[in-house]
Amino acid sequence: MKSRTYTIQNSIGLHARPAALFVKQATEFDAKIKVLKDNKEADAKSIISIMALGAKKGTDIMITAEGPDAEKAIEALVKLLDSFTD
Repeated sequence: MKSRTYTIQNSIGLHARPAALFVKQATEFDAKIKVLKDNKEADAKSIISIMALGAKKGTDIMITAEGPDAEKAIEALVKLLDSFTD
């Protein structure tokens, strides 16, 4: 299993449009991807699950992935999160 911690940078956090784009990106990989925040775990391929995390600006999340595309998935998702600017 691969994992990476990321601090949310954009002002609206991982909500609405950013969450939708995150989920869309996650579904492109052959990997089981989870996002962890505090004691909550979300399926990265479920918009409801991602939005329920309530990840706001400054929040640390951990992205974990398991499967053939695990490393590529994490790299792509972090790059996507970095692209969300205010």
